[in-house]
Amino acid sequence: MDASASKFDHAHRLTNALSRDPAAVRKRVEMMEHLLERLVVVPGIRRPIGLDVMLDAVPFIGDAIAAGLGAWMVWEARNLNMPKRAMARMALNVGFDALLGAIPFVGAVPDFFFRSNTRNLRIIRRHLDKHHPGTATLDA
Repeated sequence: MDASASKFDHAHRLTNALSRDPAAVRKRVEMMEHLLERLVVVPGIRRPIGLDVMLDAVPFIGDAIAAGLGAWMVWEARNLNMPKRAMARMALNVGFDALLGAIPFVGAVPDFFFRSNTRNLRIIRRHLDKHHPGTATLDA
């Protein structure tokens, strides 16, 4: 393969990764939710945690990063032309999660139980299943 074909292939993959195609958006938000909420399983209690809880170990900046990543899911909802009411609900979930996480040292505990990104993924999936049924996937 020559260099120009390689550059074209890379540009094509990047464009698809940033596409507003509902199937591509579904894949991205599912991956982000997995990263933020279910990255590893805590041994002993067999409960998954993700970066959202782990970032609570870094005061203030960790919460800001987690809130930014959660807000990115709201941005993706905008790319799907979701209703403003649904996006507002998602934004409230992110804001509430950020407020809970901002409590020094104990903020990880509420974050462990209030999974805003999972809630937001559920809202996005509901919209996609209703308006773009071809994007539906089977969960294992």
